Amino acid sequence: MSTRIAFLKGHGTENDFVIVPDPENAVDLSPAAVAALCDRRAGIGGDGVLHVVRSAAHPEAREMADEAEWFMDYRNADGSVAEMCGNGSRVFARYLQRAGHVSEGDVAIATRGGVKTVHIAKAGPVGAGDITVGMGKALLPAGEVTVSVGERAWPARNVNMGNPHAVAFVDDLAHAGNLFTPPLFTPASAYPNGVNIEFVVDRAPRHVAMRVHERGSGETRSCGTGACAVAVATARRDGVDPAVTGTPVTYTVDVPGGTLVITEHPDGEIEMTGPAVIVAEGEIDADWLASATR
Repeated sequence: MSTRIAFLKGHGTENDFVIVPDPENAVDLSPAAVAALCDRRAGIGGDGVLHVVRSAAHPEAREMADEAEWFMDYRNADGSVAEMCGNGSRVFARYLQRAGHVSEGDVAIATRGGVKTVHIAKAGPVGAGDITVGMGKALLPAGEVTVSVGERAWPARNVNMGNPHAVAFVDDLAHAGNLFTPPLFTPASAYPNGVNIEFVVDRAPRHVAMRVHERGSGETRSCGTGACAVAVATARRDGVDPAVTGTPVTYTVDVPGGTLVITEHPDGEIEMTGPAVIVAEGEIDADWLASATR
């Protein structure tokens, strides 16, 4: 292995990521290595790592190589593997554009949640255009779920966006607490592998705000799959189902790091639109990484 490893830093509505370009899947990103990179005091800092690998070079993505050249091997800040990251997919696409691998227009990206279609908008007068991600369809598992923080408890909607979410509507976002530690949920059987928990308040018609605890990362400034889950849960709470009405529905979702626009179509497909920014690039010292993971 070389003594230095290239990296970039990017964010989507302040959900920030360490980007590690590794086309041939040659860099060993152990859970400890990912956690070291994401450490905000002793590492680079981020909510997760975007490991950029050609699909054909990764055993989990080879079956998707004919549909998507690039695989988003996404890891949470604690080193655990995640199925999908909505904000991460926008930043991943922005990196591919910056590196010259893709241009404006539609791009297919392989993820553990399947192949996602990303649209990179044409740059405007103030810089790079927004990126729209086809997030797939939401699943709404049956069964009641409750989440709690301290002495407060709320019913939550179980929504799966390729990863699990519990969406709770609250009177005040401050009631979610500090979200550094996972809120409690019941029943445990609803989420055997953990869950992302969103707390939501209304701002205006078809306009909500949220905070989120992401499993493996704590509270983050934004969560793309979470914003999609929130939009779907809010639509159903409002009595709106595009599959029934035949009309798309769009919700604006404010997150601490900015704003995302979520549209659910009559066929169930969900699109998320928002910004993606690359802020820096450099090199990781491989000796430091090796020592940090011992």
